[in-house]
Amino acid sequence: TGRGVQYALREFFRHKGEVKKAKLTQSLEGKKVIIQGLGNVGYHAAKFLSEEDGVKIIAIIERDGALINEKGLNVESVYRYMVKKKTIRGYKDAKYQSNGAKCLEMKCDILIPAAMQGQIRRDNANRIKANLIVEAANGPTTYEADLILRKKGIVVLPDAYVNAGGVTVSYFEWLRNLSHIRFGRLERRYEELRSTQYSQVLEKLTGKRMDNETKKILIHGAEEIDLVRSGLDDTMRLAFQEIKEMKDKNKKITNYRTAAYVIALQKIARSYLDLGIY
Repeated sequence: TGRGVQYALREFFRHKGEVKKAKLTQSLEGKKVIIQGLGNVGYHAAKFLSEEDGVKIIAIIERDGALINEKGLNVESVYRYMVKKKTIRGYKDAKYQSNGAKCLEMKCDILIPAAMQGQIRRDNANRIKANLIVEAANGPTTYEADLILRKKGIVVLPDAYVNAGGVTVSYFEWLRNLSHIRFGRLERRYEELRSTQYSQVLEKLTGKRMDNETKKILIHGAEEIDLVRSGLDDTMRLAFQEIKEMKDKNKKITNYRTAAYVIALQKIARSYLDLGIY
């Protein structure tokens, strides 16, 4: 699920018009991010985004308070400390604030609620200053708060889309178990053979030999984890594109959440028709 959050954000930032509507610049790198919840989803989302996409995690909110560092927190360090001490209190490289919920209202580029439902409510929605909210938790925004955020012009990527990574990969796992064969088993060695041949052609054409490390990277065939991540990435990309298309073509739909719901209902209706249930 955490990896899916990363892929969802990457896809959003590929669409310049959508990024502009959120009043953000066209790159994830350097974006100031606040994350609520350093559990399985929040930890991995924060870790991948900070280590692979260059975002700054300026605040981490947990059940016993929050850690703040405008220069960026080391997610792995905070997580290891929390696992060892069972608390974030006393962590040295950040300012501690006992009222963690107040950090939801800090100025940031991206707010990722990845803990419990109902964290953004009618009583605090007007004070939210994030440009983009990415719902990694289930139902972190109440209906009343959602209306307030829309009026404020804050863009929300809905939970129905953002946290779908876990169930998507569970579906892949189900398919794998049905076939009783791991992904990539049939084609991996063939890919490595073809890549070896390409490297040999390159060496022949250039008259130069590749060093072993470069050759190893070039000829490495896709492992099962590579294929699973590729499938997840593709799923998250196509899902956002479908949501965006629905929002763009229907004048009555002004937000991603409604677009996602319409798509979901259409798919349910189509499945009933396919089964002959009228």
